[in-house]
Amino acid sequence: MLWSLLALLAAYLVGSLSFAVIVSRMMGLADPRSYGSGNPGATNVLRSGSKAAAIVTLLLDALKGWLPVMLIKWFGEPFGLGEGTQALAGLAAFAGHLWPVFFGFAGGKGVATAAGVLLAFEPWLGVATLASWLIIAFFFRYSSLASMVAALFAPAYYLLGDGVGWQASGAKAQAMLAMSLLLIWRHRENIGRLLAGKESKLGAKKSG
Repeated sequence: MLWSLLALLAAYLVGSLSFAVIVSRMMGLADPRSYGSGNPGATNVLRSGSKAAAIVTLLLDALKGWLPVMLIKWFGEPFGLGEGTQALAGLAAFAGHLWPVFFGFAGGKGVATAAGVLLAFEPWLGVATLASWLIIAFFFRYSSLASMVAALFAPAYYLLGDGVGWQASGAKAQAMLAMSLLLIWRHRENIGRLLAGKESKLGAKKSG
């Protein structure tokens, strides 16, 4: 129990590293919370005009979801940490991104971090979900729409792959469902803008 709690705490703290803010500061860019959607994530960093900063943010946000799960996969067995702890660690890292303790509990929407968690759960699941995001983003040019569609598809892909590509875990399925629902909830303002035709498209420069 103690090792599980420590693992979950560590995952949450790693998830609380808001790399959109950290990378922007290191590269001399404006705080991503001060322009565009105000969301500290890679898509909003892209609106600063720096593709390099957006790519670094994207990769680091994904890494902080991937790494806690993989560390438990690699080293957790001697401490009694199994798939249940992996699932909760992925969810804890995701929650850290949404409510980061180091940044006043005001975080991003968790898309890249969730992608990192999925890649750690099952690599092909992550690839399939990312492919869904890319397809929707390419045709519609809305990151928010692509993210919500991918979030809905991810649990379905996981369950469909049971016994074919992997053996589905109930704990991981529940963690994925929780992440999907939270991710869609975090996009509630985007849903309103999409319906009103006011949502910013990918590549739009910052305003405000």
